[in-house]
Amino acid sequence: MRMTLTEKILARHAGKERVEPGELILAKVDLALGNDVTAPIAIRAFRSMGAREVFHRERIALVADHFAPNKDIKSAEQIRIMREFAREAGIANYFEVGRMGIEHVLLPDEGLVVPGDLVIGADSHTCTYGALCAFSTGVGSTDLAAAMFSGEVWLKVPESLRIVLTGKPGKWVEGKDVILHIIGEIGVDGALYRAMEYAGDGISHLSMAWRFTIANMAIEAGAKNGIFPFDAATRDYAEGRGKRGYEVVTADKGARYAEELSVNLSRLEPVVAFPHLPGNARPLSRVGNVPIDQVVVGSCTNGRIEDLRSAAEVVRGRKVHDGVRMLIFPATQEVYLQAMREGLMETFVTAGAAFSTPTCGPCLGGHMGILAAGERAVATTNRNFVGRMGHPESEVYLANPAVAAASAVLGRIGGPDELP
Repeated sequence: MRMTLTEKILARHAGKERVEPGELILAKVDLALGNDVTAPIAIRAFRSMGAREVFHRERIALVADHFAPNKDIKSAEQIRIMREFAREAGIANYFEVGRMGIEHVLLPDEGLVVPGDLVIGADSHTCTYGALCAFSTGVGSTDLAAAMFSGEVWLKVPESLRIVLTGKPGKWVEGKDVILHIIGEIGVDGALYRAMEYAGDGISHLSMAWRFTIANMAIEAGAKNGIFPFDAATRDYAEGRGKRGYEVVTADKGARYAEELSVNLSRLEPVVAFPHLPGNARPLSRVGNVPIDQVVVGSCTNGRIEDLRSAAEVVRGRKVHDGVRMLIFPATQEVYLQAMREGLMETFVTAGAAFSTPTCGPCLGGHMGILAAGERAVATTNRNFVGRMGHPESEVYLANPAVAAASAVLGRIGGPDELP
């Protein structure tokens, strides 16, 4: 039987010649991930099982990013549980303030994920690593606990939705617009428990940063994972960072897909997702006059150096609108340093924005950017659910970094082409 990318990777990790959609498999894990919200629960479950050692000290990653730097006493206690467990278990990949980053940017940048991997994480946006032609998906904390002990995970093989990308994106159209357009077309459950597998010559026009953004938001369409094929861009990224060898996996010609969707990138314009779903997407030309109070550029979706460059290009030589708070969150220490070396930090601060240490903080309404009742924010994050960034009567609009930056200057949602 001919297999899709996801099916091939799962078959290899299950030790089988082939797998089929709907099949339940026990698969070996290449990397297991937890953060300061989910890992403490997994650690307690791990101990309750009577486990004494983790399956591999270098194949587990614990990242304190959601409420770090510590927001309050409770978050400090959560992170202490992680820190002490990492020391006791001898876990090599423990990341905290000063060394940390937002997990889904940090781990591939550190070379801990390579093409063909099977990665699980107790965080729904673990699907980000599909940009590297890896199978990655979010799991519950108890599944993480079992994987930390056994190095294995039970999975149901998903059907695959093939998304064919053609054409070349125009100016100010970025990866965020591609995925918001797709979710707007199929809905937030349009890929429910499916693999979103990308194909087509349009992929060659997508940078790795944009691919990470697109894969990151597969879960917002209900997908099990998102995955890109291996190509020259994947190879360059993996060989420049990867800490392990890898084997290239390709989909079989004639593989069976549950459905196929075509997207002509050249026809897209910047997209904005209105409250309170990522699928409530509109082209920028149809947004209208929406005044805003806050702009957030960052997160695991859009906190890479390419994202900061895009936003900085827009605000350079301009000022953030009076009454608008603009917050910049580089995703890792490496991104922070690169932004400093390139003068991006100075560009943002001079424009009237605040530049932060890496954190997930405002994305989940954790800290460092909470919204009050009635306030509106444009964010490069991945979710705009009710109360996602603070008060349940606040609103979050999702957009790419360039549109977010332009909105900060305009004081309303708008694009770079509207700036004087």
